This record gives sequence, C-alpha cells and structure tokens, in this order.
Amino acid sequence: MATDNQSLRGFVEQTEKNDPANVLRIRQQVSQQLEMTATVFELDRLNKSPVVIFENVAGFDMPVVTNVAGNRGLLARCLGSTVENLPTAFRERCQKYISPEIVAKPAWNEVVFEGDEVDLTKLPIPFQFTVDAAPYITAGQITARDPESGVDTTGFHRLMLKGKNRLGVSLHSRRRMYEYHRRAEARGHSLPAAIVIGTHPLHYMGSMVYAYPPNVRKYDIIGGLFGEPYRLARCGIEDLEVPAGAEIIVEGEILANVREPEGPFGEFTGYASHRSTQNVFVAKRVRMRRDAWFHSVVSGMSRDHILISCITREGEILNALKRNLPNVRAVHVPHKTCGAFLAIVSMKKIAEGEPRMAMLTALGTELYTKQVIVVDEDVDIYDMEDVMWALATRVRAEKDVLMVPGVKSAIIDPTSDPSTFTVTKMGIDATMPLKEDFAQRLIISPEQRARAREILAGASVI
Repeated sequence: MATDNQSLRGFVEQTEKNDPANVLRIRQQVSQQLEMTATVFELDRLNKSPVVIFENVAGFDMPVVTNVAGNRGLLARCLGSTVENLPTAFRERCQKYISPEIVAKPAWNEVVFEGDEVDLTKLPIPFQFTVDAAPYITAGQITARDPESGVDTTGFHRLMLKGKNRLGVSLHSRRRMYEYHRRAEARGHSLPAAIVIGTHPLHYMGSMVYAYPPNVRKYDIIGGLFGEPYRLARCGIEDLEVPAGAEIIVEGEILANVREPEGPFGEFTGYASHRSTQNVFVAKRVRMRRDAWFHSVVSGMSRDHILISCITREGEILNALKRNLPNVRAVHVPHKTCGAFLAIVSMKKIAEGEPRMAMLTALGTELYTKQVIVVDEDVDIYDMEDVMWALATRVRAEKDVLMVPGVKSAIIDPTSDPSTFTVTKMGIDATMPLKEDFAQRLIISPEQRARAREILAGASVI
C-alpha cells in the first residue's frame, strides 16, 4: 500500500530487509500476563534491543509488536542520521513543518465494530507488571481537537482496560490534551477523541514534541520528520484526522465531569504510580486492518518506554540553549535517569555565568527535567563515569550548586509534592573556572590508544 513507508509494518519490513538482526520474531506461545514485558527486559539485560514480534499470544489471534523505539540506531536510520547526530537531526527536522495530506482509503477501515460489538478485551493488551491495576494500552496515541481553536494534537496517555468499551485515562502531563479536555468540560461537553494503535516510530517521536507554536499541528511536525506530507484519513468521530497507515483506531470520547480510579501503573520512573487525573474514555467504534497488529510499548524503565523521550528532550533542550548559547556542544538525557529527570549539557565555556544560564534555560524548557549538570567539552556526556569524575573533581558545592524551589513538575514524579506537584529543581556547574590555574587533566591521545590496541591484539587480548 502507498502508506507503507509511513506505517509501523512498513518500518518493520524495512528493518527486516536492511538489518534483520534488529527484528526478533518469537513464535513460541507466550502469555498476555507478564511474559512479554519480562522477555524485553531480559533482552535489555543482555544488551540487546531489537523490535520484538510475539506471533502467538495465548488466547488471541493477533500478534503483539513491541520495542520499536528501544534502539537509537534504528531511530537514527528513520531520520537518515547517525546515532551521534540524532538529537541534532531531530531538532532540525521537527522545525521544518510540512502540512499533512488527506487520503480517502485508509488501511484501518477493513473491519469495523460498533455499539455492542465493541469489545476491547479481545485485543491482546499486555498485563505488564504485578502492581498494575489491569492490562494497559500503552502505545495508544490519543488524537483530539482544541474546542476553541480547532487545532488538533496527538500524544501518548496510558489507557487502563476497565471493560469492553471503557478505559481509564491519565492526562498527567498537563499539556495540550489536558487543556483541551478542560476547555470542553468547561462548556459542559465531553471531548471527542480517537485512539490510534500501531504507528511508525517517527510518529512516536514527533508526538513527543512540546515546544512549538499553538497554531501548528503535531501532524505538521511529524511530516517534517518524514520529509513529506504525513498521510491522514478522517475517522468517524467528529471527522478527526488520524494516520492512514495505522493498525487500529478506537473512536469515542473522554467524558466530562466523570472521574474514576485509575492505576496503579508501572511508570517510567521505575515505580508504581498511583497518581492520575482519573479521566474516563468510552469507546463507540473500533476500526482495524483485517490482519491487524497490536502495538504495545513496554512500560516501566524499558528503553521502548523512555528512549524517544530522551532524544526529544535532548533536541528540545539543545534547541532552547542554542538560541542564546551557541557554544553549547550537546545535550544528553540518560535512559537510566528515567529519560527525563536529568540532563547533561556539554559546552565550551567562554565566560563565567554561562553554565548557570544553561541550567536555568534547560530547567525552564522541560517540565520533567529537575536536575541539570553542565560540563566542559572534554567530558564525555554519554559516559556517566566521566560525568561523575567531573562532578567529583570540578564542583565547589558552595558556589556551583543552584537550587530553584517550588517549580511545577511531573505528577508521577515520586519526589514531587503530593498536593502541589512541585519540586526543587537543581543545577550543578561541573566546569573548570576560567581564570584560575586549575589542575591539568591527564589524557591519552587517540594515537596512543590505537597503538595500545595494536599491542593488545599482538598479545591476543583483543
């Protein structure tokens, strides 16, 4: 189909063709309960992160595709970039807005269930952690329009299975979708919405962008990432436009003035989160491909759950820093710090005070980021041992640590105030002073390292 280059299955097919080692098909029967999540985490322990297709889920006739965004190499290939240049490529491409194209025949309109036929329990929704309240749709992109401006948005929100046509929703990012629902509710209306399951990783990536003009559509940003118009089609709920190449579309609404318990859920923090906005989505219609795949994001601290947010935050923070500090070299948001809470900034310091500018800019750019470490360009920001060395040897705590109390933060951050959801954000200047005779770092040149490898190879060590 014409939509394949923008679809999840098109991405998988191209990966199998060009890099078959990065697609793992598991034909052995697995349970919907816990086993798929445990398998992906065990792969991660083995330092492997391929796309995983569970072809035989007990009790279901639909495969589950997961871990599509757990590999920087695959994501870089989607953007035609190198791994090293991935945040910069993302930063540049997501600012080149391209309006979408509307097509008449989407892939997801082959099978339609309405009314009493709607039964979300027939989807192979994984139950991921023993603490979870229920199975969760984790790769569901909710699309809805602003009741005031008419501009739509799309993004991930966890969706708890409550019944055949009922899902618990948390809009805890408190960004556009939260505001759209608030505006609809203020008018006494529920918010019409569609849940999109099974999208290309570039949709995943583009949906995570948050610093863009209010009149720009997320689909314009995703088109920029593809380098061509993103192909959309109108679904049956308020003519909302959704990706034409998606696997499954669930049409319905987020109810006004209805709150129900939702959670706990195994969040990216590595903890079970009981905090939620407690919204409710009611499904009215389900459309899907005849041979639909169920797409799931592995929850908890998996790479699949976190890596895209690392890259998008790296790009967003770098973009904000470059406006006033062109001597900033790079930004790294490590996966192991939940892909959000810590950012490391590399810069060639020209004047004192620049690291503090970088801290304040980064902390103000990203809601979730609460700690920023600024280091000199000689420090490898992708090597936490090197960053910790700079922290241990270049920080004078009495003048290099900045604290900003009472800042809005993530609801699901376990350290945020349980009533106000604020935190004390912190910046650390781990750069060397400019005008002092500071200690000289010991280095081994690339030439010396190359020679050392020759010596070790000669000794059959490597």
